[in-house]
Amino acid sequence: MRDFGANILILFLILPLPAQNPAFAVASLKPSQRSVGPDYNNRLTLSPTAITGRNVTLKRLIGEAYALQPHQIAAGPSWLGVAEFDLDAKADAPSPKPELDRMLQTLLAERFHLAFHRDTRELRVYQLVTTGNGPKPLPALDATIPGATTMQEFANLLAVRLTIPSSAESDPSRPGIASGTPIPVIDQTGLAGLFQLRLEIQPEPGADMFALLQRALPAQLGLRLVPAKAPVQLLVIDRADKTPLEN
Repeated sequence: MRDFGANILILFLILPLPAQNPAFAVASLKPSQRSVGPDYNNRLTLSPTAITGRNVTLKRLIGEAYALQPHQIAAGPSWLGVAEFDLDAKADAPSPKPELDRMLQTLLAERFHLAFHRDTRELRVYQLVTTGNGPKPLPALDATIPGATTMQEFANLLAVRLTIPSSAESDPSRPGIASGTPIPVIDQTGLAGLFQLRLEIQPEPGADMFALLQRALPAQLGLRLVPAKAPVQLLVIDRADKTPLEN
């Protein structure tokens, strides 16, 4: 009879170990002691080695982890964008943003038992396009330049700006917060790479954010927003525990 023991041992030695999901070295995630509400919550700070959040909702954390605009997170429990949490997460070493995002994905799956599926639906959107004249976005040499961003990241920022009431921006005592109707902003500029983008908007009484953006974008960046309907990828929440597992 042949002895298969050595062959089996060799087989186990050469098979690669399953890849582990990247995770933070240390992470504290717990309900906020005091709820501050939509005018002041969702304060999130990122660095190459850490993510810190105060009074952040799970919906905000999901958006950060998967690089989603608010409209792209669908279904889920009613508290998803209401219940507030405090987060302190640190990595072993400086990491690029995509790696930090994957660490945050792991954390949300472990602590909230977050489960979801993806879907595509046709929604009302704004397409970010170039005007063909006027100032152009200034390319950035690398990611270390202040304000360096991709056009899709800029579109994500505009989606948030469109939900900020102009009255909140005109009152310095009230930090503007995304509380309007979420409308997707889709990058259709065809511009790849990093850009130095600076957009200055002066609030005006009675003017909504869309009107202000439509005036500032062409003049300052040679861009504009075009209303349309388009298929949009969504993250549909199937499950999330309201109380995260202990640290």
